[in-house]
Amino acid sequence: MLLLSCRLSAAEVHHLHVKKAADFATVIRQARQWPACDTVYVHVASGTYHLTTPILFTEHDTTPMVFVGEGKRPVISGGMRLTEWEKTPEGWWRCHVPDVVRYGWRFEQLYINGRRAVRARTPNTGFWQLDSVHEAKPKSDERFPPVSTLTVYAPPSQIALLRDIPESELEQALGVCFYKWNYRMMRILHAEPNNNRFYSSGQGQYPWNPVKKGSRYYFENLRSALDNPGEWYLDSDGTLLYIPLPGEDLSTAEVYAPVLRQVVSIRGTARQPVSHKTFRNLCFTHTAFYTPIKGSIPNQAAVEVDGAIQMDHARHITFEDCEVQHTGNYAMWIRSQCYDNRVVHCHFANLGAGGIKIGCDVLPKEGEEVTGRNEVDNCIIHHGGYVHPSAVGVALLHTAHNRITHNEIADLRYSGVSVGWVWGYAYSPSVDNLVAYNHIHHLGWGLLSDMGAIYTLGTSPGTRIIGNVVHDIYTYDYGGWGIYTDEGSTGILIENNLVYRTKSGGFHQHFGRDNIVRNNIFDNAILQQLQLTRAEKHRSFTFQHNIVATNRGKMFRGAWNKGIIDRDYNAYFHHQDEQPDFLGIPFAEWKKKYEPHAVYAAAPFRNPAAGDYRLTHLKLAKKIGFKPFDYSKAGVYGSEEWKAKTTLSPEILQAYVEMQKAAK
Repeated sequence: MLLLSCRLSAAEVHHLHVKKAADFATVIRQARQWPACDTVYVHVASGTYHLTTPILFTEHDTTPMVFVGEGKRPVISGGMRLTEWEKTPEGWWRCHVPDVVRYGWRFEQLYINGRRAVRARTPNTGFWQLDSVHEAKPKSDERFPPVSTLTVYAPPSQIALLRDIPESELEQALGVCFYKWNYRMMRILHAEPNNNRFYSSGQGQYPWNPVKKGSRYYFENLRSALDNPGEWYLDSDGTLLYIPLPGEDLSTAEVYAPVLRQVVSIRGTARQPVSHKTFRNLCFTHTAFYTPIKGSIPNQAAVEVDGAIQMDHARHITFEDCEVQHTGNYAMWIRSQCYDNRVVHCHFANLGAGGIKIGCDVLPKEGEEVTGRNEVDNCIIHHGGYVHPSAVGVALLHTAHNRITHNEIADLRYSGVSVGWVWGYAYSPSVDNLVAYNHIHHLGWGLLSDMGAIYTLGTSPGTRIIGNVVHDIYTYDYGGWGIYTDEGSTGILIENNLVYRTKSGGFHQHFGRDNIVRNNIFDNAILQQLQLTRAEKHRSFTFQHNIVATNRGKMFRGAWNKGIIDRDYNAYFHHQDEQPDFLGIPFAEWKKKYEPHAVYAAAPFRNPAAGDYRLTHLKLAKKIGFKPFDYSKAGVYGSEEWKAKTTLSPEILQAYVEMQKAAK
């Protein structure tokens, strides 16, 4: 009856105003009284809004709403501002937080004048290494049990730090461990410094990637570890201590502790999704991550971590010209049964995890609908992985028909874009996703291993990776690839991408089927340029019309000469005119045996050291059928002011260089 009345009468436009935090809930309730064919414009005045609960939309919110920040971008905070600081005799700063005792609120992140402060840790930089780890788990037929106990051994000088610590403090401390592509936050149940060990309980270890001897770790959240400028510690009695950086005065600083996990929560239902909500010119900030009582769950891509903005059963939701910053979690999770949503011209920075996750991590039954047709375009995703280093810039889980285009993704500790969530050749609903014209760079930071700037999993027919520029990918150990088709990747087109300055190669396929790699430029990886790990009895991929260059290292690694690869019409060269390694045989023999139309050529690029990959002549391109492409299209577009926001600071760039030098 309501729909009929809408068709017979003209839709109306209503204007509401937000001037304090409680007004968000008020205008949402008020909008429910109008028909679903009306539109409500909500004008949010400039200022900072401290939420006590998330901005919540449910199946009752059927009227289209547009939230617009007026003037200077309004700030919507999920945190509490901490004031009334005083100096201590040591020259530190101290603040009492009564809610720690009153409600048991133990926040784990702290922001000072927009900077993420360091929770007290030791060592202050770098890592220690474990001596050994023994796991005790219940008898079970499960591959890995839901719970087990770890006995962790470390050198005496390290374990001594846990001596004579009160139980109330020890139960809040963490052993933060890094291994392969993952990390684990271990709660310390009990310490035996005299025996060089401590105990931790949590989810059972994955047999393919356990914490073990040599795993790197540090202790976090110990009072005795508070010894370095920029560090803070929260005592169980609510006393917050902070050692200032030179010149810092907390009596005048803006200090925030995050309280809420979400600032926006969209919770529709299958029968009545939330739809047609737009957010424009708003900043969402200060969201929390709280370590579970049994420690963190060690999953790839930090897949279990929620988002500051979270959606389920949502359609036609738009975030435009917004910011999300200072999070303990992902900026956004477009999760279950979400369609036709758009995130455009948004800036995500200072993230505890990554930028955006799309889709669920639980495999649906074949034929069931999955989240799809969402768009992330012209966004900047910078400075992430500070709490969850294995998080990803944009992660497409079980989801289809999405467009990830023209984004800037940089300064993260793991992969830039991840597509698919099935290992092997089993059914996967993740099809027809587009990853195009993104600029992805300065990832890894030598912290984790086994990553790709663009990473794929499972059967993905129709998925296209086109026109991206990837560079500066550096891992701790193995696996710093530009484009990485991992377990079972199938039916993927990789075309017109420029990939350079990676650690382990421009392209690597672990195993997969019928992928197409054509008309790309791969240059100047440290160890090798191209890699195939597993040769299979079907065609792994087509590799044609590519230009592959090296300044060091090998051309190929692994089963590149054993797999079934439809390869030819590729050009290879060495910047120093040295003879590169073609798996131990001369190029002439390689050409005769594998690629009859391949070319070993002189360097055709104008100035690759400066990132200038324009061709100096087209004769080579014609010879191999290479079609020059405009790689300058990758990255964000719009005003010069917007594009300038993508520039990493000289300090970050220099730190990246120094990290690589220290790793060698």
